[in-house]
Amino acid sequence: MKPIKNYLSLVKFSHTIFAMPFALIGFFLAIPQASLSGRYVQDMPGTMAGLLAPTMLQKLVLVLVCMVTARNAAMAFNRYLDRHFDALNPRTAIREIPAGILSAESALRFVIGNSIVFVIATWFINPLCFYLSFVALFVVLFYSYTKRFTALCHLVLGVGLSLAPIGAYLAVTGSFALLPLLFSFAVIFWVSGFDIIYALQDADFDKAHQLNSIPAALGKANALRVSRILHIGSAACVTVAGFYGGFHWLYFVGYGVFVGMLIYQQSLVKPNDLSKVNLAFMTANGIASVVFAIFVISALFLQYGW
Repeated sequence: MKPIKNYLSLVKFSHTIFAMPFALIGFFLAIPQASLSGRYVQDMPGTMAGLLAPTMLQKLVLVLVCMVTARNAAMAFNRYLDRHFDALNPRTAIREIPAGILSAESALRFVIGNSIVFVIATWFINPLCFYLSFVALFVVLFYSYTKRFTALCHLVLGVGLSLAPIGAYLAVTGSFALLPLLFSFAVIFWVSGFDIIYALQDADFDKAHQLNSIPAALGKANALRVSRILHIGSAACVTVAGFYGGFHWLYFVGYGVFVGMLIYQQSLVKPNDLSKVNLAFMTANGIASVVFAIFVISALFLQYGW
């Protein structure tokens, strides 16, 4: 079990809790639309389409597999690519590769293996997801290079995680729609905002080693202001999504928790006091995403009488 724990630690598997709930929102959001458009082909057992198409439960499993493997590949690649910088940074020198717990080669094999599983899983979902899987992989892997040339790296990370709700929606419906895109934009602003907060810890190190980030470029106080603006954008997106989607009132209970956690997260961190960054990053974000997803999915169940 120890090697497994090492790989789970390498990719910070517990952080999957951030984007996974939004993938579930996208999935359940798509079911009514799929029903209306007649995409329940598994209900046609006498046809080839019915024999080959995955059921909704199978699609849900495949979506979760895609979510986990894409994130594993992205995180492990980031650790592989940044291993030399991590070894120089006292905060990150204890990570698995610089500490010698895992070799760089084994981490790279882990990236390749997860990428292959991700692409195979999309092939079993539908053709559109399969074709877009290569674009998605490029985005989530390319993020690891961005800190080397742009302070907007936080937004690229946000784009990577924002693929969760729209990707899950595409897995069910095979088509794009505005509502899941609103949730994707909410994820972009939310993730970018909290990644800036997390990057405050390495502002001085990044400047000293010519690495780019908002805190390194603008200073900690201004970086926090940018983070707040992004979180306001995230709150605006979930507000618009709530009214545009005509959700049951339960949605707005979850909305209140989500926005409340954004405010709480911002209140925890000061430019001259970063002692609560981990509380803001892990606890506040975990509660925000999980509780919000529970209420949104519950609202959908009540709204459509499932």
